[in-house]
Amino acid sequence: MTLQPPEDGMRIRSGRHKEKGMGLFRKLFGSGGPSPYQPEVAHHDDQPPWRPGTRIEVQVYEGRTGLEVVGESHYQDALWRLVGSTPGHDRVLVDVYGVLVAESDNEYDPNAVSVWISGLRIGYLSREDAQRYRPGLLALERKHGKPIALPGVIGGGGMRADGLGRLGVFLRHDPSDFGLSASMPPPPPESMMRTGLAGALLTDEIDDSYDLEWMEGVPEDAVGAITKLRQLLEQERDPIDRHFMFHELERALYRSRDTFTSALDEYDTACRQHDAEMDGIREAFVTKWGKVPLLETYKQMCIRQQKAKDFEQALWWAERGIAVYGVDAARPEAVEDLGKRAETYRGKLGR
Repeated sequence: MTLQPPEDGMRIRSGRHKEKGMGLFRKLFGSGGPSPYQPEVAHHDDQPPWRPGTRIEVQVYEGRTGLEVVGESHYQDALWRLVGSTPGHDRVLVDVYGVLVAESDNEYDPNAVSVWISGLRIGYLSREDAQRYRPGLLALERKHGKPIALPGVIGGGGMRADGLGRLGVFLRHDPSDFGLSASMPPPPPESMMRTGLAGALLTDEIDDSYDLEWMEGVPEDAVGAITKLRQLLEQERDPIDRHFMFHELERALYRSRDTFTSALDEYDTACRQHDAEMDGIREAFVTKWGKVPLLETYKQMCIRQQKAKDFEQALWWAERGIAVYGVDAARPEAVEDLGKRAETYRGKLGR
């Protein structure tokens, strides 16, 4: 496979070819956006380790295992430029190649590994992953005499209950290419694991315990999605599948709040039904990944009850979310957020 993206002159050669279809990611994030390889050279404070404007050749290694990129929140401007869009209500999905760069002169972490797309830095590997992957990355660079790139997507955006969604980056790889065991340890507490759906989609094809192919059959329009998801929930028994079905149902109901008057009441009902199954879902997540991913239901219900000035219910959802996460939260900041909300609600209630 040879590509020549014009904006940074990067020529790509594939080290191995183990493609995984991105249909489910497109179902999650939408129909996608323009190709990231459209010419668009923009000034940016971060300069790549190669001379801007020159053609470089990279070696691509592909696989089915997700590799987390963290810190994207600091690079949202660059990510939106890469997808050729501006923050808005629509979700986006763009196929990309992320170049891994070992930053030997990084003043905060000598093992730091940054991720670059089309000449723009868009994030880093987590501190733990950087330490583990750096030796293999350097070995591959020496072997091929060129930078190493991984395929992936930029996805996200859209509207959330608390505002505009951010863009994230999801890379795919094979740990054995970097000299690591294919059986990856669970993410560390500092991991920026999100809703867990990215990991579930990336492992779905080789894991028979759940099957996310149902996402392909969910209509794009919110009203059609609501009907389909309710039908699926009547039939499905696997807790991981049910969790994501509830997640998509809640999202579709919230999107329909201006379409039919009962949407928000039905949203609240779906959240309560979701929570009623959360103990089993939690156990499935911990068994599968060793951690509990971001559970948006609890924060969003806190926001809903807070807007209604029902601080008793808002406190219940905050404390319930904290209990569900326990000590296994993949994103500790989610627990910290619920803790701050609970403290605020207690103050409102005079406790």
